[in-house]
Parts: sequence; C-alpha cells; structure tokens
Amino acid sequence: MRLGLRIDVDTFRGTRDGVPALRRMLNERGIKASFFFTVGPDNMGRHIFRLLRPTFLRKMLRTRAGNLYGWNILFRGTIWPGPKIGSRLASTIRAASDDGHEIGVHAWDHHRWQMRVEHMSSDELAEEIRMAHEQLKEIIGFEPDCSAVAGWRCTDEVLKIKAEFPFRYNSDCRGSDGPFMPRAGDRILEQPQVPVTLPTWDEVAGQVSDDHYNDYLLDLMRADQDEVLTIHAEAEGMSKAAMFAEFLDRVQASGREVVPLGSLIGDHESLPTSSIDQREIEGREGWVAVVAPQPGVMLT
Repeated sequence: MRLGLRIDVDTFRGTRDGVPALRRMLNERGIKASFFFTVGPDNMGRHIFRLLRPTFLRKMLRTRAGNLYGWNILFRGTIWPGPKIGSRLASTIRAASDDGHEIGVHAWDHHRWQMRVEHMSSDELAEEIRMAHEQLKEIIGFEPDCSAVAGWRCTDEVLKIKAEFPFRYNSDCRGSDGPFMPRAGDRILEQPQVPVTLPTWDEVAGQVSDDHYNDYLLDLMRADQDEVLTIHAEAEGMSKAAMFAEFLDRVQASGREVVPLGSLIGDHESLPTSSIDQREIEGREGWVAVVAPQPGVMLT
C-alpha cells in the first residue's frame, strides 16, 4: 500500500524556511510529494481576530501557536499588507518543481479563502483561483495541473468553477476511502478528488503528545488501503521537522511507498462517484468539506 503525501504551504515563512527543509528531507529519502502553494499576499495574521471564538482560541493554546509558527506569522497582514509570497519567493517554489515534485494551487490569499469562501460570488471564486494558477504557472514555467483548497473549504460551486481549469485532480475534502469522481448537483465532474484520510498534526496536538504522534499515525494507517496525509511547511518543515523525518523513515521501513497524490488515481471509469458535504470534524474550527456518507455509484 502507499501513502500519498500532500504538503500545504500557507505562509511566507513556511515557503522561505519550511519548503527548503522539506525538500532536503525528501531528497535524502528519494521521495516525491505534492506541494500545494499559496502565492498571493500572506495575510494569515488576520486569523488573530478569530481568538474571539472559543474553539479557535483553544486550538491556538493547544498547538502553542506562537512558539510553533512564530509571532511574525501570527500578526502577518494585520497592521500592514502581507508580502506577496509568489513574487518574493519564486525561486524557492521553482526549486520544488525542479526536484520533480507535483506542484499545485493552494490559494491566492489563504486567509480570504478560508474565511470568505461561502460568501464570495462565482466571479470572485474564479478570480482567486485564476490569480493563483497564473502566478504559479509563471513561476514554474508550465500550468499547474492539480489543486487543493485552503482549509478544506470547498462547496459544489467551487467544484464547478475548478472544472473550468486544467486540473488533472483536486484534493479538496476529507474522507476515509480513496479517490472518487465528484458530483455537484446533477453533474459528475471529470476531475477526480483525492480525499485526505489521516488527521493533521494540529488536529490532535494536545491530545496526543509529540513523543507518541508517529505511533498514533502509524496505528491509524490501514494495511490494506492507501492513505493520504497532509503536512504543513510551517510545522513539519520547521519545528516538527525531526519528528516528521522519523515518521518518513518508519513508513519506508514498513514497506509502504510514499508518493505524490496523483499516483493514487487509477482509471477514471473505475472510480466511484460521491458528493461532498460541509461538516465540522474533531480538532478543527469551523466546517470542512467531507465525502458525503451515501455510497458512491460506479460510473458506466
């Protein structure tokens, strides 16, 4: 069985510091992964206003966010506009592409998408994706052919808009099974979805200690099924790098191959179909897109 490795890069600091560290880690082990980049303004510090919400405040305390991410991240884009990640750090992003990793669209403005997606018009949603797609294309020299929305904030309208872009696949939701063809209303869209099946570090921090986190993840991985894990350049590429390196060594020692998400997709005609719902999941504040519980219908 395989482990699909998805790397979300949300911030300026995560791109500048976390991505080079992860590249070295992966190159040393001969691993290719899927990097999803935020390339517009780093306004992530605006999440500070969510501290008024008890669930978000508890998460910040649980993960010791100030120590984990750095105070410059936590206030980025609050007093003054955040720096444009793609234009300032193009060479860092390009280096990940040159290494042979899959490069995909994460967001233009991560904070805006995560906080406003359900309130934006179709034109606004399309413009956010277009700006990110065009900036990433300019950086790596070819069209990025995959995407993963910020914060798993995805709706049927987002799926329909993404269908207008040349994405080979998307990873916009959480689930327990493998890739599927998404339904949006009465349409079956042609871009497969690759759901994330394992929890992220920040979702279990405070419940599972770092000393036991790798054991926890390995115990969750089913011997007869591919799994998908999301890590963040701001965590596993920085303060949690040693923990993640040990995890990779243990996964490889177990015989499970670590691969980009695109490697998990087989023949489209053999994939089940399913719709997505918006629900809350344990350890994450607010709703995320999840695979709908009803059984999929096989394509004919």
